[in-house]
Amino acid sequence: MTTEIQTIEDVRKIARDKLKGICGVYKDCDGDPGRLCQGQSYGRALGIGGIGSGTSFNNNFLALKKYKLKMKLVEEDFTPDTSYNFFGKMLSMPIMAASVAGVNSFGSDSLITEQEFCRSVVLGCKAAATLGWRGDTYTYSLENSYGINAIAEADGFGVKIVKPRDQETIIKFFKKAEKIDCVAVGVDIDGCGSYAMATHNKPVFKKSVEDIKELVSSTKLPIVIKGVMCVEDASKAVEAGASAIVVSNHGGRVLDHTPGTADVLPYIVAEIKGKIKIIVDGGIRTGYDVVKMLALGADSVLIGRDIIRAVVGAGTKGVKIHMEYMQNTLQKAMKMTNCKTLSDVALDILY
Repeated sequence: MTTEIQTIEDVRKIARDKLKGICGVYKDCDGDPGRLCQGQSYGRALGIGGIGSGTSFNNNFLALKKYKLKMKLVEEDFTPDTSYNFFGKMLSMPIMAASVAGVNSFGSDSLITEQEFCRSVVLGCKAAATLGWRGDTYTYSLENSYGINAIAEADGFGVKIVKPRDQETIIKFFKKAEKIDCVAVGVDIDGCGSYAMATHNKPVFKKSVEDIKELVSSTKLPIVIKGVMCVEDASKAVEAGASAIVVSNHGGRVLDHTPGTADVLPYIVAEIKGKIKIIVDGGIRTGYDVVKMLALGADSVLIGRDIIRAVVGAGTKGVKIHMEYMQNTLQKAMKMTNCKTLSDVALDILY
């Protein structure tokens, strides 16, 4: 069947049919209270929506929407170069798949297994010449490392993120990732507020500067600190020796009423740009959104919910199609704003 799937519309149509009752696969995935995934049903399983009122999820979308792009067209014609160097790996674009994990917690475990989900993300991204990040959830263990197994199958072409478990366990995950030549490893520090981990008695913890320093010194791989939403945490990640941060509110899934990531990104960029890689996620749906985040100072971006839909729609091929769509729309956005390379993308293309 997947041989007939050619476009992102094909992928989304299949995903919409399969995700009935879970996700509406709307044109605008915005976390609005009226959306199927969100509603106002407090106390139910979180599903694919945002925590509580969904304000944090919705704010990600709204923060990006308020920026407009400046068209600059009276120039020589060119084809934009979207290539991006990520810790020595040359990627086709500064767009990677986020470390979304636990399809069971989204209510879609009957559609695809966790192992299939991880393989589709990593191998689909690799087919599009970019990276799939793999995360962590309550069903994961050192013995059942679905994400690491998928990255191993892709010859190390991926990034492994671990929940803020106890230090010893995190380091063991890092060592396992190191053995398969992962590109980088990290911790999503906002996972200390994880709904799934808390409801399944899997302890997670806030991490101090000293904790992060210990993790940095435990591996030869670059360390990413994911879940940074303020200047203070960004500065502490730099102090601790991390190689990158991800500005993220966990897709609005760990704390209600946070600002959108595009609202806090400029403050973080002003403080630490050039000291560490700055990655961002949250509400990014097209290459037009990507170019906005790059103009605000991010080095690269991650996409999350759309990857779930791509996998459910068409597995590895669905992810490849989606990532190529992201690259194509980024390339168009760059051409129409007169940005030949990623280094040309700057604040002056935004209104």
